[in-house]
Amino acid sequence: MNVLTISKIRDGTVIDHIPAGKALEVLKILGIKSGSRERVSMAMNVESKKMGRKDIVKVEGKFISDEELNRIALIAPKATINIVKDFEISRKFRVSIPQRVEGILRCPNQNCISNDPKEPATSEFRVEELNGDVVAWCVFCGKKVYDVEKYLV
Repeated sequence: MNVLTISKIRDGTVIDHIPAGKALEVLKILGIKSGSRERVSMAMNVESKKMGRKDIVKVEGKFISDEELNRIALIAPKATINIVKDFEISRKFRVSIPQRVEGILRCPNQNCISNDPKEPATSEFRVEELNGDVVAWCVFCGKKVYDVEKYLV
């Protein structure tokens, strides 16, 4: 039997039930990249009874913001968040897909007013989950976006 062991964190955030292969996108959303000083544990494609395979991210000393939560919900709508304080889970919850997002996604329609640098329009999308996938509609031009992670700003 293979056992995965990742050490506990004192204070920080654990993001579980990330779809397999999307942990790197979560790190990008959290602003963690090469040269970052945060203590991070990441497991990709680990076995999961519910999901088959999943990814897990633990970040010491970082408490997730609402904007980061919305971004993560767009690419991992079934993710769970554990806020850890002094080695104990102080809060555990599942992300929820926001109904609307502003300034988080870029519209793929090059002619959309939100892509015109001369216009003061900030991108805005209506978001829904359809058949397990997150789908976003541009409020300005109606363009539908299925692969949301490609258009995260």
